[in-house]
Amino acid sequence: MAHATPMSRHLARRKAADKAFRFVCLGAAAIGVLLLAVFLFRIVKDGLPRLSLDFLSKNLSTRYQRTGIWNAIVGSLYVMAITGFVAVPIGVAAAIYLEEFQLRKTRFTQFIQLNIANLAGVPSIVYGLLGLAVFVRWMSLGESVLAGALTMSLLILPMVIIVTQEALRAVPSSYRDGSIALGSTRWQAIRYQVLPAALPGILTGVILSISRAVGETAPLIVVGAAAYINSVPSGVKDEYTVLPIQIFNWSLEAREGFHATAATSILVLMAFLLVMNSFAIFLRARARRG
Repeated sequence: MAHATPMSRHLARRKAADKAFRFVCLGAAAIGVLLLAVFLFRIVKDGLPRLSLDFLSKNLSTRYQRTGIWNAIVGSLYVMAITGFVAVPIGVAAAIYLEEFQLRKTRFTQFIQLNIANLAGVPSIVYGLLGLAVFVRWMSLGESVLAGALTMSLLILPMVIIVTQEALRAVPSSYRDGSIALGSTRWQAIRYQVLPAALPGILTGVILSISRAVGETAPLIVVGAAAYINSVPSGVKDEYTVLPIQIFNWSLEAREGFHATAATSILVLMAFLLVMNSFAIFLRARARRG
């Protein structure tokens, strides 16, 4: 009977380790999917019975039988629109400057790049404290839509810069070199060759960054977003509330009816995020075809 050689035993151990690692990864993925399924089942079970057009169109109320979320929906849309309007142009322009115009990486640009990466990992409540100090108090914007939106702009700005830089890096250098060789300026090469090629990645990253801001609660609580407001904001200087804050407050209520209301609001927020992510996928696919 032939004995197993050291090489064959080593190969058998490697195959066993590979199989064990695959089972561990599969188990971890299964646990995550299972927890998500349980969470979604509970949310749908509690929240779906209350979901109706009446719930979406009515203003907030202190009675869970009469409350709606129209104020919170409008407040969220206001904040997200201004956040995107402020953060996206600044973030994309900063990324273009750092990636396309600063070809020689000086200590100064490396310092900026390091701080942008660090800022992307800063807890969101820190941005809330910064917004409270700068926008609410120093700039005297008060507890307004504009103060909240500017705070959220600071939150997503590092993410917008990073994803835009990654999209620009993915464009082959031949796009730039060929355009410049044909007589284009650097800006013309960026404008007509690099940006169109990087647009799918930029759009996806920007929309996902805004999607993250949609679900944030801590910064807006710090800058004074109202927990209960019975009017729809009509301008950037009005008081406001947003869906995540209402979900947070209703989940703390002692009355069970508000827990179901919170579950219904979670469904609305998840649907909104799903629409935004689907829109990002659509824009990316369309830009690639174009």
